[in-house]
Amino acid sequence: MPDGKGAATGERVALVTGGARRLGAAFTRALARRGYHVAIHHRRSTAEADALVREIERAGGTARAFVADLATADAPEALVRDVVASCGRLDVLVNSAANMLRTPVGSVTAAQWDEIFSLNVRAPFLAAQAAAAVMREGGLIVNIADLAAFETWRGYIPHGMSKAAVVQMTRALARALAPNIRVNAIAPGVVLLPEGWEDASAERLASTTPLRRLGGPEDVVHALEYFLDATFVTGEVLVVDGGRHVRR
Repeated sequence: MPDGKGAATGERVALVTGGARRLGAAFTRALARRGYHVAIHHRRSTAEADALVREIERAGGTARAFVADLATADAPEALVRDVVASCGRLDVLVNSAANMLRTPVGSVTAAQWDEIFSLNVRAPFLAAQAAAAVMREGGLIVNIADLAAFETWRGYIPHGMSKAAVVQMTRALARALAPNIRVNAIAPGVVLLPEGWEDASAERLASTTPLRRLGGPEDVVHALEYFLDATFVTGEVLVVDGGRHVRR
């Protein structure tokens, strides 16, 4: 069951999938600061989602937490339906929920493949499709890709394929849903190290960027804010990686 307050009449509503932790939580906070009622989706991060709802409410905003396993086939559409039923509308969808499984060639299983593609590709597409059906007055969909869409990462080939699919999906949906709905994507570089990584890994990764540093969640938030404001931009994939992509 969702927790938190509902949206006030006329209040703009944003749904952030995977919005309770890490980069998703940064998106949630940014949207709340901009006056959106934020529907915070999570799968099992109950404590983090509830704490984020309270944080937003203390700052004068409104938010509500929703639980769903988006890897199941009917969950994305059901989530959008629940958000609209509870909040009254949907103006912005940020497809941030994803996994990043290490899958070395030679050991990739069909189950791993399905786990990656069901969450990273099928879920954002079905959520976008459901959102588009209720964004009758126009809206914005932002998908989250990453550099694996453009680079070849040994040990993460299915992941990279899934993120390349997100890029293609973004461009195709931008054309299909125009003129009322804009669809864009953000492709972050390393802005948050995976949990458990050491500082030496951070230094090594920073050395691969022309700016010689890693980014932070706020750098990717700026990209989201750009898309919120840039009403003449659709079908765009904004790479936020400190220039690493120009070294390819």
